[in-house]
Amino acid sequence: MIADIIRTLTKSVSWINTVLAIGLKYCAGAMLIAVVFFVFNCNKTGVAFVILGIFCAYFFRDPNRYTEFADDEIACPADGTVLSIKTEEDPNSVVIRIFLSIFDIHVQRTTVKGKTGDIFYNKGTFLFADNPDSVRNERNLIQIFKDGDPTRFAHVEQITGAIARRIECWVKPQQEVVMGRRLGLVRFGSQVAVYLPKDKVRIIVKEGQKVQGNITVLALWK
Repeated sequence: MIADIIRTLTKSVSWINTVLAIGLKYCAGAMLIAVVFFVFNCNKTGVAFVILGIFCAYFFRDPNRYTEFADDEIACPADGTVLSIKTEEDPNSVVIRIFLSIFDIHVQRTTVKGKTGDIFYNKGTFLFADNPDSVRNERNLIQIFKDGDPTRFAHVEQITGAIARRIECWVKPQQEVVMGRRLGLVRFGSQVAVYLPKDKVRIIVKEGQKVQGNITVLALWK
C-alpha cells in the first residue's frame, strides 16, 4: 500500500521535471514575492502568490513525447479541444481549429516530416480563443510541407487569446523538420489552427474531441 501511495504521489508531481526554463523563472518570481508578503504577515496574499507560482510552473510544462507515426498520418500539433473542422477562405483547404485552455500544454509541434516554408506573423486583436471572431487575433502562420511537396501541406497557425499575449516561434523558414519537433509556444489560453489540402486528406478527429500534440492523429493522406 505504501508503494502505491508513493507511486501515485510521484505521478502527480512528475510534471515538475518537464517545466521550461521560462516557467521556472515566473515561478521563482512569484515565490519571491510570496516570501515578502509572509515576512510582513500578509499570509493570504502570500498564499495567493504561492498558488500563482505553482500555476506558472504547471502552465509551462513540456513533456517529452515520442510517437512513431505511419507515413500517411498527420500528427496533431497541440493539446486541446477541436473547435471546428471546415473550409474557410480558401476553398481548397480544410482548417482544423484547436482551443487550448490555460490547463493544456501550450507547446506546439510539427505535423509532418518535411520542411518549413514561409512564416507569416500578423498583429491583431486579443479576443478569447474560443470566440468565432478570434480569427482576427494576433497570429503566426508556419508553413510546413511534407517531404518538401508543395501540394501536401500541414500548416500550423499559432493564435493568441484574451489572456495569451505573446507568441514564440522556434523554427525558421526553409528549415528541415521531423514530426513532433517543437515549433513554438503561445503563453496562456490560445488557439492553434491546422491547414490541410482538402482533396488530399481524410480527417480523423471530430469537433469537440480532446486531442494531444504529437500523440493524436489528425488526418490521413489519401
